[in-house]
Amino acid sequence: MRRLFPADRTDEQHESTEWSLEALAGAYAYPASAAPGAEGGRPWLRANMVASLDGAAHHGGRSQPLSSAADMRIFGVLRALADVVIVGAETVRREGYRPARAREAFAARREAAGQGPAPAIAVVSGSLDLDFSLPLFTAPAVPTLVLTGAQAPAARLREARAAGAEPVVAGEGVLADPARVPAALAERGLTRQLTEGGPTLLGRLTAAGVLDELCLAVSPRVALGDAGRVMKGPELPAPAAYALTSLLEDEGFLFTRYHKIAESAE
Repeated sequence: MRRLFPADRTDEQHESTEWSLEALAGAYAYPASAAPGAEGGRPWLRANMVASLDGAAHHGGRSQPLSSAADMRIFGVLRALADVVIVGAETVRREGYRPARAREAFAARREAAGQGPAPAIAVVSGSLDLDFSLPLFTAPAVPTLVLTGAQAPAARLREARAAGAEPVVAGEGVLADPARVPAALAERGLTRQLTEGGPTLLGRLTAAGVLDELCLAVSPRVALGDAGRVMKGPELPAPAAYALTSLLEDEGFLFTRYHKIAESAE
């Protein structure tokens, strides 16, 4: 793996082919302002997605065929840095989501940062049409959260609680309001936030203006077919602007990081 941008030749990892987990953790560290209780701070929401050269977000309904060992290594690091991983219900069903696991390599870092042994998984669902017998709900290292609206089905909420999940209300209707999701999680001390989609959830978060950072892996593969893009939703009134802050390369995969450009006050 090598760093292409920023091209700082003093960076000892610039030409390295083997980045340590510690080096990757440093490269992907959250802003200090995202730490719980930071003065003037606020939650920071980043997304991690992969896309093929022709723009497909998945192949055969799953993202794994587009991935690589380096991609999965970064995937693990991003999870290890997060307080919470936000994911859509359809992605949970399609990808067979399991609880995030505690990783010994990050135990000291997470303890120093005031984090639990593993990030919580927060599933966004209005209908709560979820299989609450799955290990994601019955055997997580920390309780799985269900992000929903105040009008979500009461019977399904009871099932979620009975399975050990913790509902988090972030909206007045059936669905969670994406604009309220970061704050609702921050109220629980979960300020370093990561979403792994899917495309509909990521589109809703981006349209609501709450996505701070996109980590997009560009896979050197062509998928064709009718797979959607990494974000799905109605066209924005004007394209939202993001700035490239980092670019890594490994065996043809490009690992990009883009930060949202703050809108200037008029």
